[in-house]
Amino acid sequence: MKSGANCGLVAAPVELRAALASGVVRLETSGVPSAALAAELLLMHVLGCDRTWLYAHPKHELSAEQFRAYGHVVEQRSKGIPTQYLTGRQEFWGLEFEVGPGVLIPRPETEHVIEVALERLGARRGEALRIADVGTGSGCIAIALAQELPRAEIIATDISAKTLEYARRNAARHGVSDRIQFFEANLLESRIDLPAASRKRFDVVASNPPYVGRNDAASLPREVREHEPAEALFAGETGVEIYPALIEQACKYLSAGGMFVAEIGYNGADYVRSLLSVPPWSELVVTRDLAGIERVISARLLD
Repeated sequence: MKSGANCGLVAAPVELRAALASGVVRLETSGVPSAALAAELLLMHVLGCDRTWLYAHPKHELSAEQFRAYGHVVEQRSKGIPTQYLTGRQEFWGLEFEVGPGVLIPRPETEHVIEVALERLGARRGEALRIADVGTGSGCIAIALAQELPRAEIIATDISAKTLEYARRNAARHGVSDRIQFFEANLLESRIDLPAASRKRFDVVASNPPYVGRNDAASLPREVREHEPAEALFAGETGVEIYPALIEQACKYLSAGGMFVAEIGYNGADYVRSLLSVPPWSELVVTRDLAGIERVISARLLD
């Protein structure tokens, strides 16, 4: 599929099912994973429809403009640009998030951070909690927690001003802007906007920090390696280098009895476990994801 001659698909006018089939073939030829799903999502994006409509109208004829637009996004996907960057959206925790270049795409496994935080909060879920989301990215953790904890107030930080623009728009989209404050910061160290007396009031510090080692960069899918932000992916050569500072700051800003919850890489559990296996930490729990990988680590700060 090339720009120009009807985008390399079949000649327009073209029925929806023919366009979709050609898109699948183009993506498969380029080695795009889950090519059929990507072709569907891209066509749904171009037509502004859902999957039910897509399959209920196989003979619908695409306009020349729609046909060109579909050809363009399929070609972009064939070059490795993530589907989510082309559609501008990704689902997380049953919510739709706006994403784009420079923003880490939310992953299903990160939902385990939400699950662990809610489970460990237990009966406290109805309280007026204060929560920090460190490295918020699209805002997915902060916003999901705000949805589940209607009395919570949340501080969300990220080192990228561009990323925070997306997070703010996502918070507004889901009606929680009034309970989330966004700060451009390295971890939690730029909290100068809050009074000193307020800095040790967090009940939860949650994070999905960068945890891929640069030594492992070649093993990442090209969509991730070439297009997602390096600062949100990589943390030193081995991938665990960020955790000492993150845990130190969590200890500094959590209230007594407060909880730390973080996502970890497939090879980082033992190291991070060693950091949280000593006072002032207690009640250490490591939770596996659906693939059996140790994915989330949590611990409570001793009273």
